[in-house]
Amino acid sequence: MQVGSKNYRTIEASKDQSYVKIIDQTYLPFKLKIVHLKTLDEVIKAIINMQVRGAPLIGVTAAYGFAILMNFDSSNNALRKCKKDLVNARPTAVNLSWAVNQIYDALIKCPLRERVELSWELANNLANEDVEKNISIGLHGYNLFKAYNKKTINILTHCNAGWLATVDHGTALSPIFKLFDEGFDVHVWVDETRPRNQGLSLTAWELSQYKIRHTVVTDNAGGLLMKEGLVDFVIVGADRIALDGQVCNKIGTYLKAVVAKENNIPFYVAAPSSTIDINFSGETRNFEIECRDPSEIMTMKGEDKLGNIIEISLGSSPAYNPAFDVTPPIYVSKFICEKGVFDTDKIRDIVDL
Repeated sequence: MQVGSKNYRTIEASKDQSYVKIIDQTYLPFKLKIVHLKTLDEVIKAIINMQVRGAPLIGVTAAYGFAILMNFDSSNNALRKCKKDLVNARPTAVNLSWAVNQIYDALIKCPLRERVELSWELANNLANEDVEKNISIGLHGYNLFKAYNKKTINILTHCNAGWLATVDHGTALSPIFKLFDEGFDVHVWVDETRPRNQGLSLTAWELSQYKIRHTVVTDNAGGLLMKEGLVDFVIVGADRIALDGQVCNKIGTYLKAVVAKENNIPFYVAAPSSTIDINFSGETRNFEIECRDPSEIMTMKGEDKLGNIIEISLGSSPAYNPAFDVTPPIYVSKFICEKGVFDTDKIRDIVDL
């Protein structure tokens, strides 16, 4: 996507394939900072510390983690440890384990002398495929949303599922970008998304770069907006989707979905088909809901009058910080992926397509 007059991807291999360049998202919206990751440890820390975040992006980042490691050690032992360490970096998003398993399975069958070249080829291909999938999500979502025959289309989002959560274009924001490009008058209500404020810091920043009208609201304002008829539909991304249509996404998604249904407002989920977990269905949930450091709740980042990025304490009470929740399928109107638009009871069909 374009920032100022320059095009960026969130992650990109260096020309000599010795490191990767990322947009360090912990500096946004105050500063656009490009960081070089040169070791596997740096890749893992970038995922854990959310310098890169968003299910599709951390999957691609993990793929590049393998490639960087292969430059130093292409042994089977190194591969096995790399697989374990990357999967454990953030346990909830299924795209991470999906990408890790895909790269590992290909490399472990490959002769050692060919692993460096193959690892970079696989990672680059995964990055390019992500972009193509997101363009398709945008088109399918656009075809669904353009039927809203209103002067202004008001959309509510939660967290960040834009190009910063992917390699480029985004998932939940991709149809919004497409609507804007096609001349629709779009306005986006942006949930701040406590405690890390991905909506305020990332989604609002992306929309600003794209010149799309938007308004930041507190996480608890969505119910009032919907009740007063100020929201036409809600769209979010996903970190894991069950075969029966359950959606695991950023904490607070479930609340938005319930209120949307109560007010007869469509609630859409946009994500690549790789987000579907074939082992997650019904009452079974064989994955970990990530609980992050309580300090994320009790601190806040900002910019002082001199332009310095600072962090302040909000108190010293104990805090509980689950990063995700699970929304039952009865609250999800449609699932949008690169293969089309589907009802939640058709998720199993997508896997077979």
